[in-house]
Amino acid sequence: MMKGKIVKGIAGFYYIHTGEKGLYECKAKGIFRNKKMKPLVGDDVEIDILDEEKKIGNITSMAERQNSLIRPAVANVDQAVVIFACAKPAPNLNLLDRFLISMEQNGVDTVICFNKCELVSEEEKEKLAAIYEKHYKVLFISSKSGQGLQELERLLEHKTTVLAGPSGVGKSTTINHLVPEAQMETGQISQKIDRGKHTTRHSELFCLKEDTFIMDTPGFTSLYVTDIEKEDLRFYFPEFEPYEGTCRFQGCVHVHEPDCAVQNAVEDGSIDKNRYENYCLFYEELKEKKKY
Repeated sequence: MMKGKIVKGIAGFYYIHTGEKGLYECKAKGIFRNKKMKPLVGDDVEIDILDEEKKIGNITSMAERQNSLIRPAVANVDQAVVIFACAKPAPNLNLLDRFLISMEQNGVDTVICFNKCELVSEEEKEKLAAIYEKHYKVLFISSKSGQGLQELERLLEHKTTVLAGPSGVGKSTTINHLVPEAQMETGQISQKIDRGKHTTRHSELFCLKEDTFIMDTPGFTSLYVTDIEKEDLRFYFPEFEPYEGTCRFQGCVHVHEPDCAVQNAVEDGSIDKNRYENYCLFYEELKEKKKY
């Protein structure tokens, strides 16, 4: 018996990181199917070794999960780092706000990382930071020059982190800097299963240090705000919290009501106008969805 962490799963095969012993290819025992339990990347497991030379085994048990995400499908996540570019392409703050809500729903802390910071002025960086820095950790990096990457590495230490972000923001370059052997690991798995063409479509954990993992996720282009009652959406915007209970109407949802403290805070600049507009947009989406 040996303990390890699932770092990749493809077509019923799971690849288990066991530290110094290396990577084992395993299948999950039938007991998991009978209990309708599907192992996820990030699960801590025990494996039975079937062939030490070929590094083949079976997953025999899974530790209790700290949490699990659906998109991406991963377990035991400590934090998310979402990467957007400062420019080329311009940051899609609507998409960023959707991601933040998704992580808030799952109780996962998020670090907002703006890459390509060399393309914008200090003033533009300050404007971006001001929108989020009161409630989230905001980091500016340049995967081209290396600026800020040391701090990013420090934030990853002793944690399992999901890295996410749309295509074209420099996520792959950042990962290659953090985990130079990432391509080698992917190749190792591809060779094992002779399915190299599938490897980039699946989420994968890379080990930076023994207790430090990062997961690359496929670039997302859209996210939908789901599984929230429209009246509860306001609780996923931390900047609204100081104003809760100070509006004219109890249970104010901060959209059309008169004498609304949140709307007043938007008017005086205490709450970012774009963030508030995204809130209203998401509220309407949830309202429309409920009709069907």
